[in-house]
Amino acid sequence: MNQYIAQLARMGAAGKRTIIGLMSGTSLDGLDIALCEIAGSGMETDVVLKKFTTVPFEESFKVAIRSIFSKKMVDFETLCLLNPWIGEKHASIILATLKGWGINPSEIDLIASHGQTVYHAPKILHGHPEFGNGTLQIGDGDHIAVKTGIITISDFRQKHIAAGGEGAPLAVYGDYFIFSKKGEDRIMLNIGGIANYTFLPGSLDASNIFSTDTGPGNTLMDQLAQKHFDLPYDKDAAIAKKGNINTALLNVLLEEDFFAKPFPKTTGPELFNLAYLEKAIAAAGQTGISVYDIMATLNRLTAVSIVEAIQKGQELIGHNKLSIYSSGGGMHNPLLMEQIQSALPESRFFTTDELHIHPDAKEAVLFAVLANEHVAGGALEIGGGNTGIPAVTMGKISFPK
Repeated sequence: MNQYIAQLARMGAAGKRTIIGLMSGTSLDGLDIALCEIAGSGMETDVVLKKFTTVPFEESFKVAIRSIFSKKMVDFETLCLLNPWIGEKHASIILATLKGWGINPSEIDLIASHGQTVYHAPKILHGHPEFGNGTLQIGDGDHIAVKTGIITISDFRQKHIAAGGEGAPLAVYGDYFIFSKKGEDRIMLNIGGIANYTFLPGSLDASNIFSTDTGPGNTLMDQLAQKHFDLPYDKDAAIAKKGNINTALLNVLLEEDFFAKPFPKTTGPELFNLAYLEKAIAAAGQTGISVYDIMATLNRLTAVSIVEAIQKGQELIGHNKLSIYSSGGGMHNPLLMEQIQSALPESRFFTTDELHIHPDAKEAVLFAVLANEHVAGGALEIGGGNTGIPAVTMGKISFPK
């Protein structure tokens, strides 16, 4: 038997596993690294977040990814070269982080690598009837495994698509396993580049779970800040607070068909980008609007789209007294969170800190949970027959040798 297959068998049968979860989102802030100790699997999963850090990307790294990110037409050679290069960069970051923590790579059982999304193309957006859903994450897992010497599980989203899903959101699986609570209806709201949420029923009935993207999270605001202010994002909503919401522009932005589509649905910067914004400005007759008013309006757009999606969920659930646990970069935007909370007065708001998971680490932790499920768990039926939540084990395994 291959030594690594035997190692996986022992690992799956062990009482607990030490897994590094990696996440690099569309904002390109940096690589989130979550060192997790995970026992059990499925609904018996127990996660302890031992260490967490975000290692910022160098500007040259961001420029390289942005040269192909979310573009229909790219230089194919660049795409080909970036796939192994990103894997090697991530591996170097992992090794340096472990050294800083005083941890030997031999102490790590698995690496769970989300990879870097460069294009997301669900059928509802690409509009080509002969093709199904598609998505592409690069940063090859073989290169991470070989360079670190640690078995790596990566490319999680392809199995989700192969089994009938859209490749996102995947948070629903880990959300259900580690955040469900008997007697409390919960919404796990993640505001990254794109915002999404998972509904977790207090009955713990897996057939009642649903998960969906809601629309733009930070992506439009980040793009605007980068273009006009040379800033990575609108820190503390400082730019938005200097502007006023332009109702005419907001109404045109909300006319986008995505918002009216039924759950579940996914999207990305392929739709919500500056071209979408510029088209809306022209359609609303708001040419000449100040960049501060645009930022205020985009902040409001994110809030409204999240609130309306949660309200649609409340209609499905049958009540509006929910506990909402926030995570992701948008959670740090005080104006955005104020608008969401004021529009949902019957709900109680927390962050995932309340559930012992650092909010900025949540996505990386959830991929560690998916890797744990890959080796120690199994396919679990989640959601009803038309919820778009396939019962699958996700990820591809890469051996170090």
